[in-house]
Amino acid sequence: MEYYSEECINVFLKNQGQLFDRPVASTAEEAEEFLEDCMAAVAGSLSEVREYLEEAGMDVTGLSTEDLLDVAEVFPVGDGTYLIVEA
Repeated sequence: MEYYSEECINVFLKNQGQLFDRPVASTAEEAEEFLEDCMAAVAGSLSEVREYLEEAGMDVTGLSTEDLLDVAEVFPVGDGTYLIVEA
């Protein structure tokens, strides 16, 4: 089971609209449960994000750093980590 920091949970809760048309969580507890249920990943760097997405079957060849950050499944946490949520 992945550990989700308070920052990860709050970033997802605040920005879930970048991935979903309607909110999937309205509290931090619901957000954490959702992240656990969908087995969201936490990456420690953009290179880890790129590697994760490649392993998940996404073609990220040639994507710039900015383009990688624009992928809807990627949530920059602000502490140097990235939350990856597959819908």
